[in-house]
Amino acid sequence: MRSDVFGLSLGRRGALALLAGTFLFPALPALAQSENPKKIGVVGAGHIGGTLGRLWIKAGYEVFFSSRHPEELKPLVEELGPKARAGTPAEAIAFGQAVLIAVPYKAYPELGKENAAALKGKVVIDAGNAVKARDGAIYDEVERDGIGATSAKYLAGARVVRAFNAANYKVFQKNAGRPEPRMAVPIAGDDHRAVETARTLVSDAGFDPVVVGELKAADRFAMGSPGFGHDVPAPELKEKLGVKP
Repeated sequence: MRSDVFGLSLGRRGALALLAGTFLFPALPALAQSENPKKIGVVGAGHIGGTLGRLWIKAGYEVFFSSRHPEELKPLVEELGPKARAGTPAEAIAFGQAVLIAVPYKAYPELGKENAAALKGKVVIDAGNAVKARDGAIYDEVERDGIGATSAKYLAGARVVRAFNAANYKVFQKNAGRPEPRMAVPIAGDDHRAVETARTLVSDAGFDPVVVGELKAADRFAMGSPGFGHDVPAPELKEKLGVKP
């Protein structure tokens, strides 16, 4: 009896050996890949949320802007056209395949509690910063435990990636999509696939992503740290943050 495998004529022994070989060599682990979201929910459509939402719409994404007063977002949606819509934070979280959090940091505990079920398993791009004068006691918690750990605590269950927090929104407006070398944006997270999704969103917004490390590494580019506020290309940012080339 003859067997034909991949177009090659083999005897019974050869065919069995080839088939056995497929079980002797285990599959290599898959590389982390971006989940390639095309729908973004933006919680907090102020300066940073509005700026990034505009950039993603320009790149072809659908963006759901939200605030506690969604009626105030009508002019923004009308300006940006059919890929933009507006509503409540809960609606934005439900809509987005990934969600940008861009609200005052003191709102995180309530936001996380109110939307715990919807945030579970969701890729969350965390752009918030803790400011003592505005955010009160939670600022002290950030100082004690770190910004990444604090965000993960209050956005429990979400796949949090810190990004877009290391510069003022005007810097992003000015430098998005500039000619090479592009401005670098540091990111940090524990979930590899979520980090790759964040890389895609940073790149599509017009910047070069620099992965600094796991979520605890976000302290290295938090507001007030030496890694905050740099408008520099990727090689220079990596040097400043101690990221190996």
